[in-house]
Amino acid sequence: MNFEEYAAKPLLAAAGIATPQGQTANTPLEAAAAAEKLGTVVIKAQVPTGKRGKAGGIKVAKTSEEARLAATEIIGMEIAGHRVENVLVEECADIAREFYAAVLTDRDKRSPLVLFSTLGGMDIEEAAEKDADAVRRLNVDIRTGLSVDAATDMLAGLDLGDAVDAVAETLVKLYQAYKDNDAELIEINPLVLTGEGGLIALDCKFAMDDSALARHGSLAEQGTPDTLTELEQRGQGNGLKYIELSGSVGVLANGAGLTMTTMDVVQHCGGKPANFLEIGGEAYTKGTAALELVLANPNVKSLVINFCGAFARCDVMVDGIITAWETVKPT
Repeated sequence: MNFEEYAAKPLLAAAGIATPQGQTANTPLEAAAAAEKLGTVVIKAQVPTGKRGKAGGIKVAKTSEEARLAATEIIGMEIAGHRVENVLVEECADIAREFYAAVLTDRDKRSPLVLFSTLGGMDIEEAAEKDADAVRRLNVDIRTGLSVDAATDMLAGLDLGDAVDAVAETLVKLYQAYKDNDAELIEINPLVLTGEGGLIALDCKFAMDDSALARHGSLAEQGTPDTLTELEQRGQGNGLKYIELSGSVGVLANGAGLTMTTMDVVQHCGGKPANFLEIGGEAYTKGTAALELVLANPNVKSLVINFCGAFARCDVMVDGIITAWETVKPT
């Protein structure tokens, strides 16, 4: 489950990471009242997605009237399919440098992964492409956790100057927030070094493991359930595990492991998967519905099918594929 910025930042504050003063506003008048108290502010759309600034969902306001006008523009707009219902009004920060920091679940290594980059304010993938040396990664043994010494070693060679100790301590606190809140991802971007030498988290993304929601009652209530696409809803209705992606290569396999491996092979060969869809277990009899679902995506230009005989009967799966192919008649 994803959480909007206003719900994620208190988790940082609880871990000892500084965040700007601010408050949520449901109306332009509430935004103006908040700006009256805080001075120059940033008005930020609260939606569970990134790139809000590029969509016009983040604006600076120097007066309460500017804050009212900015909130009027932002509240009600749609960003990446999400309607903006409220905004976060925060004091502006004195920015000297911007960093990126995150802790996420590395499923390949089966451990938490700590990420840090001196190129804040951009996606970590963009930062790695721009300057691979500016991005550091550290997998953490959950039995011992992340120590300040390990975090400091991770940062060695980066041009952090006197801020290195504070950054290392912040990474340790961020790891603790990840652990305490059963996170799949907790990200600060940007983590700002102020003109006075302090560190402050200007933005935060947080995603919780759905399996842990029952342990976090009041916090879980603030989360935003994943929004399913039309095809994902169709798959769910048919009892199929379908996730829509942005590529053009349709993928269908039986078993999650084989499906993930097939997707990796597609990417290794230069393609981009259009979906994740596996028909393992009892779902192996649903080959017809599965292929029809894959081919219903207009972005699919090619198809990879990979079946392995074990519990599932390959002849049954293939019969389903043939039926779907003859029904859909893809061109």
